[in-house]
Amino acid sequence: MKALVKNRAEPGIWLETVAEPRIGTNEVLIKVHKTGICGTDLHIYHWDGWAQRNIRVPRVIGHEFVGKIVDIGPGVYGFAVGQRVTAEGHVTCGLCRNCRAGKRHLCHQSVGIGGGRDGAFAEFVAVPAANLWPVHADIASEVGAIMDPLGNAVHTALSFDLVGEDVLITGAGPIGIMAAAVCRVAGARHVVITDVSPYRLQLVAQMGVARPVQVGRETLDEVMADLNMSNGFDVGLEMSGNPQAFNDMLQHMYHGGHIAILGFLPPSTQIDWDQVLFKGLHLKGIYGREMFETWYKMSQLLRSGLDISKVITHTFPVSDYREAFAVGHGGNCGKIILDWS
Repeated sequence: MKALVKNRAEPGIWLETVAEPRIGTNEVLIKVHKTGICGTDLHIYHWDGWAQRNIRVPRVIGHEFVGKIVDIGPGVYGFAVGQRVTAEGHVTCGLCRNCRAGKRHLCHQSVGIGGGRDGAFAEFVAVPAANLWPVHADIASEVGAIMDPLGNAVHTALSFDLVGEDVLITGAGPIGIMAAAVCRVAGARHVVITDVSPYRLQLVAQMGVARPVQVGRETLDEVMADLNMSNGFDVGLEMSGNPQAFNDMLQHMYHGGHIAILGFLPPSTQIDWDQVLFKGLHLKGIYGREMFETWYKMSQLLRSGLDISKVITHTFPVSDYREAFAVGHGGNCGKIILDWS
């Protein structure tokens, strides 16, 4: 089969012919239709420090996908050949304290599809049946392919009560924009999102889900005055991975506020702890999705009118993957879809 493979410890990925995966007990084989390019895939392509520490080559990469089941291994029940599915990207151990307590998203031994095991940037992918999520007929395949990152947005946004609250999101990448849309649907009063990219802030404006703020051209103090906000933000969603943006968020939070942190802040990040301590802020780290409550909630949100289709700005046939990754690296894009049909 054709697959995008990280087969050398250097920048780049390569479209190659590799063996079709074999499924074992409790696994299914999926014919991949569409995949989404994730920021993690860009790290792997670029072969930066994170990728060098976490990826062993050779590896078929990719974890955002939608497709149809074509074969079922022994022990699988509840799924059928021909069923359209996507999958949770973290394969958990099932035996640790958190897995046994029903908190699989906190498994300390999880293995990532497309990272620790071969992934979905291929014509076929083998996945444990326990990780599958059926894609409802109401949901378009393009959206089904990006339910994994949508789940990040939903998990982050719904970590706290949003009804009537003022929300600040740092980072207008695709997940930040989708989180803004979730906040709006969930009943937030004001949703403000900051970034340095005019392209992505224009995308926010087109979607009408948040008040876009271009860093360096407008301050949060000015925005708060414009929105007649008398206090700071009640909820903060850190999506940027930028220490300066995170510190700006801390300074503009209301006392007793809640912050969910999804962005990969550098380990050397320093913050003003006075802002955390004397404001009594609550900080929560986010990694992935809650299995599988987040999946249920995002499916129902999509079926109830949550529209994230405009976040998808580019679609390429897999043969043009180099151009697709170049667009992703350039940043003037939302979600990018690779079509494997």
